[in-house]
Amino acid sequence: YDVEVGEQHQDKRASGPAVPPAAAAFLLSQLGAHAAALFAQRVAQLDLTPEQAGLLRLVALQPGRSQQALADQLGVAPSKIVSLVDGLEARGFLERRRSTSDRRYYALHLTDRGTQVLAEIREVGLQHENELTAALDGAERLKLIELLQRIADQQGLEPGVHPGYRSLSVDAPRPRN
Repeated sequence: YDVEVGEQHQDKRASGPAVPPAAAAFLLSQLGAHAAALFAQRVAQLDLTPEQAGLLRLVALQPGRSQQALADQLGVAPSKIVSLVDGLEARGFLERRRSTSDRRYYALHLTDRGTQVLAEIREVGLQHENELTAALDGAERLKLIELLQRIADQQGLEPGVHPGYRSLSVDAPRPRN
């Protein structure tokens, strides 16, 4: 059914009964779940979780921030960030340094190894983006991004922060070393 006028439309893909077109919210949810699952598979090839990849990205964008500041930005309990940082530090991707402005906190920084793995994550992300949007030309991709950003802004979503962090378990499994 057309959401606006309640008309029934014939599905051009099938020769059966009319199938209602999907609503925008459903398509966003469907594509979001699909994209998240594919990205998880792709970063798993780097022996990372999406949460770890995202945290490395945030630290690279804002080096020197504390675990507490990152937890606040992500809207999660600090214990969730500690667990992620512990795993990434053990693998040599991140390091904690005493904050120069407040000795009670540790500032997070990428190591050289972390910078290398972040370059691999970026390549995986670019391939992911290109494959997901292959049905669109360049102008259509830009328009889609513009429209989705307007919706994200209207919904008050934190730019660059995936809401999946909020459901992250404190005892999230860590990839093998």
